[in-house]
Amino acid sequence: MENIVYNELICREYSVDVGVVEVIKSKDGKRAKKQYEIDFVVNKGAKKYYIQSALSVSDPDKMATELRPLKSTNDFFKKIIITKTGQKPWTDDDGILHIGLIDFLLNENAINMG
Repeated sequence: MENIVYNELICREYSVDVGVVEVIKSKDGKRAKKQYEIDFVVNKGAKKYYIQSALSVSDPDKMATELRPLKSTNDFFKKIIITKTGQKPWTDDDGILHIGLIDFLLNENAINMG
């Protein structure tokens, strides 16, 4: 599925990279660095998007895993999760757009929704 999303972004003339977010946590007085991967960091002109791609996020642990890097970016660029579901696009309380793969593929402006 990641290849499908990647190819579609390239066809839509976006610049696509893989991103890493570094989080520093303090545990028992010790600082620990943790890195989380963002599937796609997408740019077109002045617009920037962070996109996670997942077959399913129906399990709460999987949802948390996919949301963690997006919530850790600490900036205001658009954040999106694309899943292989048929649910209508929606935006969660953190401003993250959740969209199904079919909606993403059929609507060239899908990542600007929400």
